[in-house]
Amino acid sequence: MASRKKARIPRVGFVSLGCPKAASDAEQILTRLRAEGYEISGSYAGADLVVVNTCGFIDAAVEESLDAIGEALDENGRVIVTGCLGAKGTIVQDTHPAVLAVTGPHALQEVMDAVHAHLPPRHDPFVDLVPAQGIRLTPDHFAYLKISEGCNHRCSFCIIPGLRGPLVSRPIGEVLKEAETLAAAGVKELIVISQDTGAYGVDVRYRTGFAGGRPVRTRLYELCRELGELGMWLRLHYVYPYPSADDLLPLMAEGKLLPYLDVPFQHASPRILKLMKRPGDVDKVLERVTAWRKAVPDLTIRSTFITGFPGETETEFNELLDFLDIAQLDRVGCFAYSPVEGAAANALPGALPEEVREERKLRLLRHQEDISTQRLEAKIGRTLTVLVDDIDEEGAIARSQGDAPDIDGVVYIVDGHELEVGDFAEVTITDCDVHDLYAELTPMRAVP
Repeated sequence: MASRKKARIPRVGFVSLGCPKAASDAEQILTRLRAEGYEISGSYAGADLVVVNTCGFIDAAVEESLDAIGEALDENGRVIVTGCLGAKGTIVQDTHPAVLAVTGPHALQEVMDAVHAHLPPRHDPFVDLVPAQGIRLTPDHFAYLKISEGCNHRCSFCIIPGLRGPLVSRPIGEVLKEAETLAAAGVKELIVISQDTGAYGVDVRYRTGFAGGRPVRTRLYELCRELGELGMWLRLHYVYPYPSADDLLPLMAEGKLLPYLDVPFQHASPRILKLMKRPGDVDKVLERVTAWRKAVPDLTIRSTFITGFPGETETEFNELLDFLDIAQLDRVGCFAYSPVEGAAANALPGALPEEVREERKLRLLRHQEDISTQRLEAKIGRTLTVLVDDIDEEGAIARSQGDAPDIDGVVYIVDGHELEVGDFAEVTITDCDVHDLYAELTPMRAVP
């Protein structure tokens, strides 16, 4: 009897842009694709269709996403679009009418429905080919853990609530189960993300959930306490400067949580903060920063700011520079204000020319350089534990507890050639520049 020809395995290409929240969405889609028997193609030519996961927050991101869609159409021709840009009206269809389907962010089932419609899966896929931790875009030694979707804030410069909806916290048992799976897979660092991490559980009034049969409140403190027992580095992103952040300091002091806070302050002028619809008591913010550092002396604080907000005067911009001098933040990112379509701030009077917005951004970054360098210089001579990200001909490239991947600096270990990616190591800091540290291995290289 003639043998039956084996069905060709359908192959999907994937392009993911934007923030870690978008990357988390991408990982869910990739996991589901593999679970249903699809293979993931590393090239346009090898794919039967391509999924493009987009960002649509600011104009530059919109342009990058539209360019990526255009490239995928040119190289492959069969494209499904998902992500934040898909929630911005018909901009994708108007610019690229040839796309097969468009969904918004956090739309796993809608994406899969579109894939099924244009590239049906093989019959009886081998689900057990998918690793327990799913398909991830990060290296094996660190992972993002998204704990909620959406945001309840209505910052006047932001359209995220319109794109991703109001705050929806994931069940705490589900979050902890995912974290346990990642730990079992060998992940060494877990990075907790959301639009507003400190608000975790607000939408469900911090109700009690269950993890391993135990009752646990759906609240950030309890979540971090539980995650801290898994033995991984635990890092928090996007924490507002509210009292709930104060509760986390004992966990940092105990070593359960990395002494690191990513706090989006955005500005330091009370009037501008009010126009932004952001927390506006700058004196309380500075008091809180001082208290945090008193409780956890090694705390690293990173923040982001916006320059050239509508109506921002030179005096108000200088207030921001004065704030940086007082706060002595370790890491600072800055964006020139971008009039994103749909943002309430666009209707404010006093729009500034682009060259003024950009010039103030560059001035702020130059001003911060001295502060960041001094903060790094204080680490010279110290012994730090680092996590290795890469090895090259010049040594190892690692990160300290004060360095988040992709957005902060790194630690160059000049004699780290024999280390491996994912190793913890103890190093002595020998030098620094504006962003990065240089180090040598201490006599005891490996850290258990």
